[in-house]
Amino acid sequence: MQPNMQKTRVIVCDGDLSLATVLSDYLSSRGYEAELLEAGLQLMDRLQTAHYDLVLLEVQQEGINGFQLLREVHRVFPLLPVIVLTTRTDRESQLRAFQLGCDDYQTKPFSMDILICRIEAILRRLRTAEENRQRVFTLGDKVFDSVHQTFDNQHLSGRMNDVLLLLCRRQDTVVERHFILSEVWQADNAFASRSLSVYINHLRNMLIPCGYKIMAVRGRGYKLVKGER
Repeated sequence: MQPNMQKTRVIVCDGDLSLATVLSDYLSSRGYEAELLEAGLQLMDRLQTAHYDLVLLEVQQEGINGFQLLREVHRVFPLLPVIVLTTRTDRESQLRAFQLGCDDYQTKPFSMDILICRIEAILRRLRTAEENRQRVFTLGDKVFDSVHQTFDNQHLSGRMNDVLLLLCRRQDTVVERHFILSEVWQADNAFASRSLSVYINHLRNMLIPCGYKIMAVRGRGYKLVKGER
């Protein structure tokens, strides 16, 4: 099982339902939260409405161009890792997949244990990169220091600091409400939801003097923007 409290969410997008079901069940047995998606045409909709940590994508699916789908996933979610699972063993397909943004390429049939090792290696690299990402931000004439939990020398509570950090790291991009709740509260219930609303209001008032605002995107989440947009 994964050592962290929040399970790693993996979406398995494969038209081969029998194999995909076995893979999904195996991932679940190893502590992952796995979701099976049989129709590749639905993948972008799912990624835009829920948070996932990794995608397992079969590019050879009926009714879709899997490579174009891979390109679109990478364009919209450039930080979301994708492992291609496919029967295509030719060199050209492998090169094309990597050029379009996949993080790994696994040909069928494959070992489940080896696939888990590949997944964990990618996620380890992402966690290391996350730890080294920017932690100090300039917002207008104010400085937000997430390491010391300060905004313009004003101390922030731990959760308020974490909420603002998520918004700053994805400035001008919608951060899904459920993602904030899972990352900061490790829960998505009425109490956590009300607490998030309170923190958002506090942050909005705090950001007014520096020319930034937090926009609510109906049915999705929040977006930090500069000025009126």
